[in-house]
Amino acid sequence: MSSSLQSTIRDLQLRRGRERRGLTLAEGVRLVEEALAAGVPVRGAAVSPALEGTPRGKALKAALVARGARLEEVGDPELDQLADTEHPQGIVAIIEPARWGLHHIDLHRGGVVLVLDAVQDPGNVGTMLRTAQALGAAGVVALKGTAELTNPKVIRGSMGALFKFPAVSTDEPAFLEWSRASRLEIWVTAADGVPLDRPDRPDRPDRPDRLALVAGNEGAGVGPGLSAAAQRRVAIRLVPGAESLNVAIAAAILMHEVLRDR
Repeated sequence: MSSSLQSTIRDLQLRRGRERRGLTLAEGVRLVEEALAAGVPVRGAAVSPALEGTPRGKALKAALVARGARLEEVGDPELDQLADTEHPQGIVAIIEPARWGLHHIDLHRGGVVLVLDAVQDPGNVGTMLRTAQALGAAGVVALKGTAELTNPKVIRGSMGALFKFPAVSTDEPAFLEWSRASRLEIWVTAADGVPLDRPDRPDRPDRPDRLALVAGNEGAGVGPGLSAAAQRRVAIRLVPGAESLNVAIAAAILMHEVLRDR
């Protein structure tokens, strides 16, 4: 028989359920550990005997009990049905992710903001969040058309970056208004842009103190509104015959270029 906790987990597998409840799911020992370490509220969890199969899993279960999280014991086959991954490691947790706003992005000492313009693949979005946080970006802005930031696939791909790093969902007009008020220079990625990995290029732009680096849709690239607002079009030098890179890989290379001299 399905319990209320299991019904909630199933509801949170759907976007409308996550939006209505303000909750999402975290699967696996490491991701739930990251949530606890970041102070993210864990509202409950379905756990199976597999969780206690390792010392780390036992410690996590004890930590959840100590935090007062509601735990429901289920069999391993039941947990597999609740999980989105093949190996949930004995736990599917219900978490309340942080609600980030543009005001949470700290630009007082300058910084780089990664902007996602209709990046649709949740795996790409999660990877870009993880990379931006690891390289020292000030935050990520996800514009309309981008995969939902609380999608469990995004959270898994981010490996917990979303728990401690400002990642904001907003629309293009609100972002452009904020970027003007924040004195951000906008650079968009484009195949015909100036390569940033060629310091010998006389037209290679110096990185401004405050920068928004925009990565576009996997197929269509950056939209016309942001392209028109941009001060620069930048690119990665590729060998002849190579058409493009995966958007998450391209964003990682460009972020490294603009952040390495900070």
